[in-house]
Amino acid sequence: MTTSKPGAPRSSTWLPRWEPNDPAFWESEGKGRAWRTLWVTTFSLTLAFAVWFMVSAIVVRLNDIGFSFSGQQLFWLTAMPGLAAGITRLVHMFLVPMYGSRHTLTLGTLSLLIPAVGWGIAVQNPETSFTTFMVLAFLAGLGGGNFSSFMPSTSLFFPKKMQGTALGIQAGIGNFGVSLVQFLTPWVVGVNLFWFIPGGEQVWRWAGKTSNIWLQNAAWVYIPWLLLGAALTWLFVRSVPIKANFREQFAIFGDKHTWIMTSIYMMTFGAFSGLAAAFPLLIKNLYGGFENAPLPLKFAFLGPLIGSTVRVLFGLIADRTGGAILTSVSAVGMAVSALLVANYVTPTSLDQFPYFVATMLGIFFFSGIGNASTFRQMPIIFNPPQSAGVIGWTAAIAAFGPFIVSMLISTVTVATGNVKPFFYGLAAFCLFNLALNWYFYGRRGAEKPS
Repeated sequence: MTTSKPGAPRSSTWLPRWEPNDPAFWESEGKGRAWRTLWVTTFSLTLAFAVWFMVSAIVVRLNDIGFSFSGQQLFWLTAMPGLAAGITRLVHMFLVPMYGSRHTLTLGTLSLLIPAVGWGIAVQNPETSFTTFMVLAFLAGLGGGNFSSFMPSTSLFFPKKMQGTALGIQAGIGNFGVSLVQFLTPWVVGVNLFWFIPGGEQVWRWAGKTSNIWLQNAAWVYIPWLLLGAALTWLFVRSVPIKANFREQFAIFGDKHTWIMTSIYMMTFGAFSGLAAAFPLLIKNLYGGFENAPLPLKFAFLGPLIGSTVRVLFGLIADRTGGAILTSVSAVGMAVSALLVANYVTPTSLDQFPYFVATMLGIFFFSGIGNASTFRQMPIIFNPPQSAGVIGWTAAIAAFGPFIVSMLISTVTVATGNVKPFFYGLAAFCLFNLALNWYFYGRRGAEKPS
């Protein structure tokens, strides 16, 4: 790893020296700074995920407070943050090596104030156009884009032997932002938290009942925490003295393993993020027509909660077992779970709902294992700074998950009348990646055992 920033004077932003793989340096000053940086940035990353997925928690109530969007339009709104996240991650993957962690992560966190403020204003006016909501949904995806700066940054702070643990903790806790927003939204919208700001409540109609809610709270509740996260990042995070230009970073695209790991991570995180965004609408569309229908957000938060928890735990396990074996377990488990889900997407009664939720949670569980194990594999397969670039790139492509999953579900439903083909396709994709992982990384004599 580069240990100095060429031509740069000692400053409050750039560290003069950083050698985490040197045991003496790590024990004397590296460990404390690395862990402090991890906790500060993980706090901001959790907020980034919350802003990214707040759209999925808001759109399920738009029509219930006076809007009149079609089912396909609602899926478009859940898809747009994923499109934006993928595009902006392609930019973010280059920023930390060029501009440093301190500036990149602070400004990235502050940028999330734009969608947080905008959504809070838009939901209060039933005349807000679909186009406006599409723009705001796209801007919410800035939160997903931040991931490709946070994770490569963290990979630079820790020695290679601890990167599975560090990245698993940050990504896993960051993923809790998805569950947080879906769990928190039903609570915060029921209270007039921002009574001092002009605007009012909306009448929410559900299952023949009415009540007053403040849907703007689902976005505005994150504003003070985003300001705190940006302040903490600026105060406590410094930039690792490693520099790379665009040409150096593009070298990763000449390595076939970049593309293999991209496909595998699309299977794990792409499915996790995509289904996390679509889960509330799936519950509403598939089971919302029955008497005493379940509230989508009462159950949808369980998926990302389980996936995030598993990612943290298996980040620790992957450092001991290796990543390849766990990625294989993930692929098999996701494929089986997807096939089981397909049995409950054309329900004839509400009795099938618990089985639908349970099998969906199976996908989230096994995707969490794979999300942890792949981040153990990449620092082993690639050397720094290439590993940071690959982590940023694979994360960027997998961030298209919400866009791809929502669009596939919408398209398949329109074409066939149900969503079964989507889950069959997901199972096939998992088996394809199982073969890739086993051949290149998992079998005896593999090219890059990891």
